[in-house]
Amino acid sequence: MAPALLISILAIWACSGSDGDSTQAKKGTITESVYASGRIKAVDQYQGFTSASGPIQEVFVEEGDTVVIGQPLLAVFSEREKLSRENAEIARAYADQQSNASKLRDLQLNTDFARSRMQNDSMLFSRQKRLYDQNIGSAVDYEQRQLAYENSKTLYETALLKYEDLKKDIQFNEQSAQKNLAISRVLESEFVLKSKVNGRVYALLKEKGEMVTPQTPLAVLGSADEFILELEVDEYDISKVSVGQEIVVTMDSYKEEVFQAMVTKIYPLMNAATKTFTLEAIFTQAPAVLYPNLSLEANIILSIKDEALIIPRTYLINDTYVLSEDGDSVEVSIGIKNYEFAEVLSGLDENTTLVKPGQ
Repeated sequence: MAPALLISILAIWACSGSDGDSTQAKKGTITESVYASGRIKAVDQYQGFTSASGPIQEVFVEEGDTVVIGQPLLAVFSEREKLSRENAEIARAYADQQSNASKLRDLQLNTDFARSRMQNDSMLFSRQKRLYDQNIGSAVDYEQRQLAYENSKTLYETALLKYEDLKKDIQFNEQSAQKNLAISRVLESEFVLKSKVNGRVYALLKEKGEMVTPQTPLAVLGSADEFILELEVDEYDISKVSVGQEIVVTMDSYKEEVFQAMVTKIYPLMNAATKTFTLEAIFTQAPAVLYPNLSLEANIILSIKDEALIIPRTYLINDTYVLSEDGDSVEVSIGIKNYEFAEVLSGLDENTTLVKPGQ
């Protein structure tokens, strides 16, 4: 595809011969396009926020530094979160199983003693039962041995339940303390702004010592070497635009140069304030060096036609009539048109001289 600059040159050449007040239709190349304005953005460009309120305690990077995902950028100081984390560490240490080993050991000894006593009373009861079955001994002795065994069995089962309950409580308290400590560390880590991308720090918006809130943007980050075009298209033109269309781009930072791009995404929601739609595009022919927020102007190419019969749009009346040199109104059928020129489908030929309306 020919760049916009070349297309304009061809169109102007096609209508050459005009003296400013009159012209003739000429064969040439005309392009139909949709105008868009916009800016350059780094891929994955975003503003960094924390959920913290307080002064910036430390800044770990400088503008222009390359960073990786998870790398700390700056820290916001919070005495409350620091104390909460330290308290959670104390609670975690207190709830640790090793710290409660003595309690478990004490109940284990009680359980072992109760088991030994139960086993001994069981043996004595069994012996007394054999004697009683042989009519040796009294019923009172038999019942006492039976009662002693049942009591020791109950004490053993009670000691065993206490041991198991304490063991479960210690495990629960340890896990709960671990979770609370993890939560405290996460909350404290939220006071440290970390990179979400492998890329570059394009701007640090606050300095060490400045007070910030969760609504304060702190940094701008994005890809270090990949860029996209963010374009705004008027609502009247959006229906003509589709993904894959080619774009001719000009930039103030590259005077007299024309670059090529392609539409990659159309956001479906219109900005009610500006009455525009946002598009994304990528360069297919890019400048050597790019920076975020560089301004640009673009023409999204809808169609190009060679060997078209074209006239300047200033010679059209309501896009329907032209004036011949005799002063007659000539009805014409118009095809492709842009801001400067229009294609004439019928009603004129190259021999008809036209005069500009109002002359």
